Amino acid sequence: MEETENKEREREEIFSRPVRAGKRTYFFDVKATIGEEYYITITESKRRFNNEQGKFFYEKHKLFLYKEDFDKFANGLSDVIEFIRTGKAPDRPEYDTESFTENDSAGVPRTHKTIEFEDLTSETDKH
Repeated sequence: MEETENKEREREEIFSRPVRAGKRTYFFDVKATIGEEYYITITESKRRFNNEQGKFFYEKHKLFLYKEDFDKFANGLSDVIEFIRTGKAPDRPEYDTESFTENDSAGVPRTHKTIEFEDLTSETDKH
């Protein structure tokens, strides 16, 4: 069984590109599902110091990006980069940022509200 797990891990990662950027490293990894569909994982890794243990550790955040979302993701990323560089919003149709709708397993629409980053902080963090 251990040999099967090792083969799956080897097969899982197809291509990788690390990008060092100051105190962070980004890893862009191409992986494959069991059905041989490719997807991307983007991992942000930051070196941190734990004062209690007196050691460094790496804090990691991971994003999974599937093939069917590549174009929308690339367009959104391109738009925000263009805005930051030029100060002007790109000429693209407006996105519905108020809510996003998807269907649950029974086909019933579910609505999700956009959550701002500030909404994620606790009350004590706000003071």
